Amino acid sequence: MAATASTSLPWHALPTEMKFSVIDQLALADIRAFSTVNRDAYELCIPAMWRHVDLKTAEALLSYVLNVPASYHRYIRQLTICTKPAKEGLPPSQSTVVADAIATLLSQCSQLEQLELNLECSLHESVVPAFGGLTALKALSIGHCGHEQHQPLSERLVVSMAATVPNLVDLSLSCIARSVIHAPELVGAYPFVPVVAGDANIPDHPLLGAELSLPSLLRLPTLKSLRIRDTHLGDPRWSTTPACCSLQVLDLGSCCHESPEFNRTCTERIVGNVGHSVSEFSLATAISADCLAAAKDEQTPLKRLRKIQLTPLFPVENVVDTLSALSDSPIEQLSVKCHEDDVVDMCSAVEDFLNLRVERGQTALFEHLTAITVDAVADLNDEVEAKPVVSISADHADAVKHLQEYCRDLHLASAPACAPGPKCASDLAPITGRSQAKAAAFSSL
Repeated sequence: MAATASTSLPWHALPTEMKFSVIDQLALADIRAFSTVNRDAYELCIPAMWRHVDLKTAEALLSYVLNVPASYHRYIRQLTICTKPAKEGLPPSQSTVVADAIATLLSQCSQLEQLELNLECSLHESVVPAFGGLTALKALSIGHCGHEQHQPLSERLVVSMAATVPNLVDLSLSCIARSVIHAPELVGAYPFVPVVAGDANIPDHPLLGAELSLPSLLRLPTLKSLRIRDTHLGDPRWSTTPACCSLQVLDLGSCCHESPEFNRTCTERIVGNVGHSVSEFSLATAISADCLAAAKDEQTPLKRLRKIQLTPLFPVENVVDTLSALSDSPIEQLSVKCHEDDVVDMCSAVEDFLNLRVERGQTALFEHLTAITVDAVADLNDEVEAKPVVSISADHADAVKHLQEYCRDLHLASAPACAPGPKCASDLAPITGRSQAKAAAFSSL
């Protein structure tokens, strides 16, 4: 019996859904190349080409809104907008045009899931209603890229925009300025923290009313992840605002204008209010055991904490004290990021913590701990911006190797089978400036 000859359909005869599936497997450069074949190919590539849109300047934003058909915007899933002009000195009228362009674009992005706004200054309040139509938006990031003193970004505007998103889950804020309305005590007072005046025209919000301060973010019921960096967190309402959300991820930075002790107080105030639901915690300041013991809630703060990360701004001298304060939390993973110049000191601090763990007994201190990672970064901004790889010194690599060997020794010396000591997951990997290779990685602690 003769074998049946295999048949294949030409491209134009394939179902449209299959064509889309093929295009989705291509790299963006290949998609753009394929889109130039003919008109049909271009139409097929539109959803893939417009899935991620990155507008790097105010001029790019204005040109995009003016020249790209509005019908394409429904394909956008991830959108990044920077309003900083390519040329310095845009007139105020131009800033209003930028706000109108953002409102117009957002009103047409019906399927937008992730939005990142890098704003040179506060936008006109007319932009706020556009966020109400972003029903698919889950992750919102708002940062300030302008002059902090001359063009601060108002907390009232930022809170109003975030609260207007119907189903917001993940919120990241950076360099947000306090409003004179909510922080009159900062006006003209040392250490002269930049504040915003003239933002009283932002209308009341249906959910939050006139209370558009940063702590009001805790009243957003859908919020699960909150990250606030380089922002003054001294509002006492962080401890009194009812937490209507159940935060799972909390990432708190510090304010460069305030002292470490002040930033520590701010962090502890927030943890005392919302820490009982947090499972991942990233912090740049120390935390004391007294804070956790004196929390207002009967529930143990950070009782669900599984993963903790110390950022490059975290003071090395407070590593042991802070980790000890968190000993009641069921922490499974500890991640430490430090500047490359602090690698030796950080490795020493981690060793001191492990020594304390041995002295107290592994069942009393971090009994659930299964992994430790120590990463070196070449710059304090490496967490959010990719930097060129820069090799670190041999002394730093030796410090990491010593830490790994110490963990191996603890593993060999551990007697009880039910409580094994640290075990190195792999041999020492080369460490680079941004340290995508982990400085130290341990499993089965």
